[in-house]
Amino acid sequence: MTDIAPIRRALLSVSDKTGLIDLGRALASQGVELLSTGGSAKALREAGLEVRDVAEVTGFPEMMDGRVKTLHPAVHGGLLALRDNDDHVKAMEQHGIGAIDLLVVNLYPFESTVAAGADYDTCIENIDIGGPAMIRAAAKNHGFVNVVVDVEDYAPLLAEMKANDGGTALAFRKKLAMTAYSRTAAYDSAVSTWMAAQQGDKSPRRRTVAGTLAQELRYGENPHQSASFYLDGSARPGVATARQLQGKALSYNNINDTDAAFELASEFASADGPACAIIKHANPCGVARAATLQEAYIRAFDCDRTSAFGGIIALNHPLDGATAEEIAQIFTEVVIAPGADDDARKIFEAKKNLRLLITDGMADPRAAAQTIRQVSGGYLMQDKDNGHLAAEDLKVVTKRQPTDAEMTDMLFAWRVAKHVKSNAIVYVKAGATVGVGAGQMSRVDSCRIAARKSKDMADALGLEAPLTQGSVVASDAFFPFADGLLAAAEAGATAVIHPGGSMRDDEVIAAANDAGLAMVLTGMRHFRH
Repeated sequence: MTDIAPIRRALLSVSDKTGLIDLGRALASQGVELLSTGGSAKALREAGLEVRDVAEVTGFPEMMDGRVKTLHPAVHGGLLALRDNDDHVKAMEQHGIGAIDLLVVNLYPFESTVAAGADYDTCIENIDIGGPAMIRAAAKNHGFVNVVVDVEDYAPLLAEMKANDGGTALAFRKKLAMTAYSRTAAYDSAVSTWMAAQQGDKSPRRRTVAGTLAQELRYGENPHQSASFYLDGSARPGVATARQLQGKALSYNNINDTDAAFELASEFASADGPACAIIKHANPCGVARAATLQEAYIRAFDCDRTSAFGGIIALNHPLDGATAEEIAQIFTEVVIAPGADDDARKIFEAKKNLRLLITDGMADPRAAAQTIRQVSGGYLMQDKDNGHLAAEDLKVVTKRQPTDAEMTDMLFAWRVAKHVKSNAIVYVKAGATVGVGAGQMSRVDSCRIAARKSKDMADALGLEAPLTQGSVVASDAFFPFADGLLAAAEAGATAVIHPGGSMRDDEVIAAANDAGLAMVLTGMRHFRH
């Protein structure tokens, strides 16, 4: 192993040919011999560069539709040979193996082929074999060999060579090797995850999770915690795929809360009308639908103006100027929406620290996906909660039937409750939340906290009565006792939606009848821990 290793011979074989010609020219200008295969060799030759085919080096032509071209001792010997080992050097001389000092490979586009919805056979054909084998060989021998797997490393490679008279330092090669192994690990992870899905195996014996660094964060939830943001390659619209039009870099908490906000806003399709969700610490503090986006924001804001300060706002329609004017009146961390018109962008330009994210679409709340949570010594994986109910799925269990307006509000409240930390209680009136109780250890406390916050908000707005008067209430899980239900009735709720299934359901239903409430059961719960 040596510190500065010269680059005299390079093998370039890439699927993504971005920057290939410029790299080839730069290497050739420093006297580096170029080896290549297939389309890469063709592209380099068309650019006027002298290239030697790998087939000439191995003595075997590419065969089997290109499946066999680099799997040969003349290639792998050139990558794996230890330059300071006499036996290795002797074997190279005896068998005519030339050293390869630089390998530039990016792999068959398996991930993008799968993402495009290609059929099974096409996906299989896009599993690279020779590329990962060469990458792993070169990375193992980083004491002498450079391996580049990402286009963004072309410029750093050339800068390193310039600084070291055509060679590279060991520290640089170690970093390239680390990146190379990360790439092959992520590639194999994508293949194995896809194959498990093709076989319907939700719990394969081994599970790997891979990501691509999107952002090094200043810190995590707190300043003493380091953190990074990684992308999993999913095309699902959201914070990971959004374009940031303005504002400072997102923080760990911004990303977490923005994801929560956008996932909630996505519960309401564009056809449902304009909707707004305001999030604070991953919990909704106001959600509303209305005839206009401006009105939806105002009604969501009026649920809990105190908590909305410094919050995250998600919209299901493109942001317009009138709505932007309203939002700009208080401090807001992030606004995320499927689009924003010129008037809205101009208004936000005066708010330099406000982040504006554009997603160009909404997420599908019913699409299959999985969530991962770390625990000590392992992690939990589950299907994303994409449960969805319509009016016909509900069971009325009280003497009084809900009105059409109550049924509409209960379904709205049920969608919101799905995104509130358990124990979750959500009061809704006329298509807007009017009280949210989140994350309490007892359900009755969530009922009372939501009602108290509604009263505080009514006092601040100069209203005679809390907005929970005449509202409906949703509970993410059943009422274990009648006390929570009675607390909701005391707050003014007239109808209740919850899963049911308690040993005391009869007691709770009887209490609802005595209070004159309408109650429907979902048979589905929405725990969110």
